[in-house]
Amino acid sequence: MDAHYADLWHRIALETPDRPAVVTVGEGTMTYAEFDDASARFAALAHESGVGRGDKVSILLHNRPEWLVTFAGSIRVGIVPVSLNFRYRAHEIASLLDDSDSAALVYSASLAPVVADAVALLGRPIVLLQVQDVDAALLPGARDFQEYAVRAPVPYENPVDGDFFMYTGGTTGAPKAAVWSVRQMLAMQVYNAYVTAGLPLPTSPDDAVRLATDPGNRRMVALALSPYMHGTALTTVINALLLGGTVVVLPTAKFDPARAIRTILDEGVTRVAVAGDAIAIPLLDAAAEAGITALPALESVLSSGMRFSDATKARLHALGPVVVTDILASTEGGAVALGITRSAADLPARFRLTPGTVVLDDALEEVQSIPGSTGKIAFTGGMPKGYYKDAGKTAANFVEIRGRRHIIAGDLVRVEEDSYIELLGRGATVVNSGGEKVFPAEVEESLLRHPEVHDAVVFGVPDERWGEVVAAAIAVTDPASVSKADIIAHVGEELAGYKKPKRLLVVTGLERSGSGKVDLAKLKARLIEAEATQ
Repeated sequence: MDAHYADLWHRIALETPDRPAVVTVGEGTMTYAEFDDASARFAALAHESGVGRGDKVSILLHNRPEWLVTFAGSIRVGIVPVSLNFRYRAHEIASLLDDSDSAALVYSASLAPVVADAVALLGRPIVLLQVQDVDAALLPGARDFQEYAVRAPVPYENPVDGDFFMYTGGTTGAPKAAVWSVRQMLAMQVYNAYVTAGLPLPTSPDDAVRLATDPGNRRMVALALSPYMHGTALTTVINALLLGGTVVVLPTAKFDPARAIRTILDEGVTRVAVAGDAIAIPLLDAAAEAGITALPALESVLSSGMRFSDATKARLHALGPVVVTDILASTEGGAVALGITRSAADLPARFRLTPGTVVLDDALEEVQSIPGSTGKIAFTGGMPKGYYKDAGKTAANFVEIRGRRHIIAGDLVRVEEDSYIELLGRGATVVNSGGEKVFPAEVEESLLRHPEVHDAVVFGVPDERWGEVVAAAIAVTDPASVSKADIIAHVGEELAGYKKPKRLLVVTGLERSGSGKVDLAKLKARLIEAEATQ
């Protein structure tokens, strides 16, 4: 089906104007008509601010209705939304604003101090639209996002295809903007959106609107507890709107598991997106503390990109007939394998390749149909156009093999029967902590900027809750005189909090080989031994 999200959302609003589209707990509800109108008025405010088709608008917000209004209003008129990580520090934000050529930034007032520093570092004019999630003065030159409400809405026109940017987490290097076509994203999401909701695949936009507005179809109520800046959370909520469902939003930036579990129960949430154990475990613990033993409306829980243990999945299944989907995915290629369990009897979960996914051996031959073979996962289905302003990395990572375009994800697997796979590890050195990707070189550079550190190496170590946490070994002149807390705080001043080393080994030297390499296994063993001694 060739269609555009903005067009389908507009048509659904015309058919069911009073149906709730976005519910912000404790604050209010936007109907489909109000959401459609807000999108058109945001587009008007953007145009008035000098931002038009092809210009980039970065979004630095927690999960809020304004995130969705900005996204919907932008793609409606061909403005390119750019999702940024709200955990980034000033120089990280400035770097991505520059890299994406952003003409505007929509940001939370609670993030205003870091935005002010980022804009100063950027060193060029940028339109600032401030969302008042807290009571704060506007930054100099900024406009109140809420001004959109008094602008005349942009008249509706059938949207032409446009782009949106999703920054990678650094799996294949420093963050890069993957350029997605809006229509290509929808085409790739059709199967996920409709089949997982128990609906037939639509054959046309008219068919999609009919399915979304049919009162006989059960309405999806979706809550993303992971940030919208991540693909799984974003597709969860935009697909819910595609199906004529309701998106539920928690009013606070900080994850509150007690409020989240109560919201799932009270709002009749049917689908929840989490970030594996990092969110699911506190959520389940909060349910246990509140005496909640069943979630009657909940039908599915989705997670992508991080540790999601069988023990946690078993606890979710105990709450009712919940389908748990563990997604192996990348920003560049979507879901390459799914681990789906419908009850505790299906555990341990096994991953199965999705259509369009292949396994390549060292000679780049496909071996996904040969049980016992090993190789790297590659995706051949819907994918981005490439990386923004980086033809070299686009060519390196989007590889044409035998006339077909591939994105090679870097996951090493062993092939089993019936398209099942066993995950063997990552080909890259990226650390995946709570679903956030950390590129070691960036953290090493920050460590080396500390005056007492003269050598550093960063790596991941297993963690029961987060899957992995960032660890580091640093070389200093006198380990006894160094404060670990001071070193970690230094990194925290420069980089997002999840990039800070959680475990630190302080030594006089890293014992590099003649070629400059370090023995990571030996350093990890020394770290464990030092912690045991302490």
